[in-house]
Amino acid sequence: MAVSVGLRLLKARINLAALTRLADRVLAAAGEVESELSIELVGDGRMRRLNRTYRKKDRTTDVLAFPMREARNPHPVLLGDVVISVPTAARQARQAGRSLDEELAALLIHGVLHLCGYDHERGEREARRMARRERAVFRAISPVPRLVTTPNAGRRGTR
Repeated sequence: MAVSVGLRLLKARINLAALTRLADRVLAAAGEVESELSIELVGDGRMRRLNRTYRKKDRTTDVLAFPMREARNPHPVLLGDVVISVPTAARQARQAGRSLDEELAALLIHGVLHLCGYDHERGEREARRMARRERAVFRAISPVPRLVTTPNAGRRGTR
C-alpha cells in the first residue's frame, strides 16, 4: 500500500506519519491492501471550490472522493483521492461530542468506501449497507491514533 498525503492548512497541525499509518489500516480493513491512495487535507474555501467544480454544489462539505478506477487509468492499483475539510471536520466533531482525530478517521473511512464503490446517495438500502461497512472498518482500525497535535495558527503539518 502506498499513501500520499497533501496538506493545505495553516491552523491545524497534523501528524502526517500517523495519518499515513491510519490510512494503510483503513485500506487493509476495506480489503484494498494492494491499492494506493492520495489524501488531501484542506480548508473550507478550497473544499467549497472543489464541491462547486465537481458536484455543482456551491458550499463546503466534509469529504470528497475522486475514484480512479472509474476513469481510464493506466495504474489500476491507484484507488483514488480523498479530500477532507479539516475545519468542517472540527465543527462536526464538536457537534457529535467526539475528538477531531475520530472525526478525521470516520471521514477517511467514508471517502475510501466511496472509492471502493459504496454510495449512500443511491438510496436508503445502499446508505444502510455503507453505514454498516463504515462501522466495521472503524472497529477494525480502532483505537484511532492521535492525528491532530495542536490547533495552533500558522503551523504546518509534521512528518
